[in-house]
Amino acid sequence: MNIGNTLCSGTPLFEDLDFPCTDASLFFDSSTPIARLQGELIWRRPQEICPSPTLFPTNISLAHAKQGLLGDCWFLCACSFLLKNQQLLNKVLPPDQPQWGNGRYRGSFQFRFWQQGDWTEVTIDDRLPCIGSALCFSRCHSPSAFWVALLEKAYAKLHGSYEHLWAGQVAEALVDLTGGVAERWSLGDIGSEEERRTEQDSDQVGRKKLDLSLLSHVKNDCALSCSTHASPGELGEVGQYHALIVMEWEDVKKVSGSEVRLLRIRNPWGRCCWGGAWTQSGAGWSSLDPDYAAHLKSRLAEGEFWLDETEFMSQFDDITVGYPITEEGHLKSLCTGNLLSHQHHLASRWIKGFSAGGSRNSSSYSSNPKFWLKVCERGEVLISLLQYRKWRNSTKYAQTLQEDSKNMKHQHYRAIALHMWKVEKKRFSLNRMLNKVPCASTHCHAYEREVILYRQLDPGYYLLIPSTYQPGAETRFLIRVFSTSSTSLSALKNPAPSLPPTADGEWETTYFRGSWVEGKTAGGSRNFLSYGQNPCFFFTVCNEPAVTSGVNVKVTLHQIRPDTDLHPIGFHVFKVSRVFGRLSQTIIRDQDPVASCVPHCYTQDVSLACTLPPGCYTVVPSTYQPDCSSSFTLSLARRIHRLPSPFL
Repeated sequence: MNIGNTLCSGTPLFEDLDFPCTDASLFFDSSTPIARLQGELIWRRPQEICPSPTLFPTNISLAHAKQGLLGDCWFLCACSFLLKNQQLLNKVLPPDQPQWGNGRYRGSFQFRFWQQGDWTEVTIDDRLPCIGSALCFSRCHSPSAFWVALLEKAYAKLHGSYEHLWAGQVAEALVDLTGGVAERWSLGDIGSEEERRTEQDSDQVGRKKLDLSLLSHVKNDCALSCSTHASPGELGEVGQYHALIVMEWEDVKKVSGSEVRLLRIRNPWGRCCWGGAWTQSGAGWSSLDPDYAAHLKSRLAEGEFWLDETEFMSQFDDITVGYPITEEGHLKSLCTGNLLSHQHHLASRWIKGFSAGGSRNSSSYSSNPKFWLKVCERGEVLISLLQYRKWRNSTKYAQTLQEDSKNMKHQHYRAIALHMWKVEKKRFSLNRMLNKVPCASTHCHAYEREVILYRQLDPGYYLLIPSTYQPGAETRFLIRVFSTSSTSLSALKNPAPSLPPTADGEWETTYFRGSWVEGKTAGGSRNFLSYGQNPCFFFTVCNEPAVTSGVNVKVTLHQIRPDTDLHPIGFHVFKVSRVFGRLSQTIIRDQDPVASCVPHCYTQDVSLACTLPPGCYTVVPSTYQPDCSSSFTLSLARRIHRLPSPFL
């Protein structure tokens, strides 16, 4: 047996059978450049690599990660944030674990990662992949420190293999290592102001544009990482899709009296890749006081460089911001630095045919899961919609999800979005509410694990509806709410009831029966030219002396089909000049409805309460798609106003 696998006493060291020292732990599909290493790697424990291994070096600046042959710069950028927050580091790597040379050392280490609302423990042995006697993948700048290499191995086990870590998002790693929230902000042009205001569902990723000054309240506490998608200008050595760490920034006064903002950047490769005005011999330093210029240069460690804000904005495509986290585990607002001390989270899922309603373009949108957010007093509210990852392989920590890979444009995530409406009270008409513009939303559906909504909210009730872009797209998700003031979050288990007719007064109800017949009267929704084929039902609202603001009317449509085979249904109310025998195509083409019960819903009944002025009207019920056959009933309730008796 290899001496590295036993203690001096002869006691065998721990060997992890769930993540063995084989190719199965290294490779997934051999589709990345590390595939060429097959057959060349050997596994060694730290005491076989150096004489006096330790987790952390005495000089903490040498504890930063240095990237090896694995393309996981995104993960290493997140690891650097742990060195700024001892509380988080202790959460991920519990302290007082027996190390090499300790009598309790058994060759195993425990790590914790935040996964879908809970901290998951991952135990590994300390055998690490090497080429010869040197680590193959990530390491610390100190050759005797091994916390980075061990953490990387635990994260690889969580994902299923080292190769699964090739390419990723810094924001995902930050959330996994902190349990907090991270956002990706654009540094480039994201379109006109009008385009950014557009409330239109799309499968395009919409990201916010960042002004670094917005982070001035928290710049010393938050995690910052920048990334480039190409290889422009002075960053040519970096190549495509590389993430770097923003260590700090400072507004420095020039000799001329003006100011320049300088940013100190660390490259996980461990070498400088910058050739701009602020290299060691760059022209930019001549504009500063010589002593202060020397002071800034002295702060640089291996793999670090300075650049000014103009260079930064032109060379990088986006920046990832991890929210500051206090020792008590509370987030801080990026905008104000205020403590988001109130937290709630609820787990749910989109289920095909039941709660996977798709985007607002879909007739089944209202079937998506719904949540009540109650805000007790005005304050900052941060809402996160986080979907669970669709794992590609099956291990103890990774769940298999069968997918047709040919149809998977994005192999890990669905395109998701979150919309929010303010409601006056908890009894309301869902259909009428969804016809209004949301008070806030993430705008575009994005292929991201997490989308974020931040607002200053007044007291009251808010309806939250998370959705995927495509109807029927299934996955689990987590809704998280962080706020400065007291809030509550609850799931809306049943569809919100429509507004009932008021209790006072008398109501006159008329009942109709009808059917949608394929090829004849099943015209579908207004999106189709055949809409005018649908049945129509005429009624009159009379001019009553006691009524000045119109007559209360409630329309209810009931489809006669089993619960397991429902059509999406809805209806529109049109005003007509007189009672026709049949609705004309001209009315459909040229006239908007005066009231609508849409989007179409997969339910037995849909209803709408409204107030109509005197006149002639017609109700046109429809299924969303043409040629969907079914019988239905339609009830029309009109409130009757009677003049008070003169004898009372």
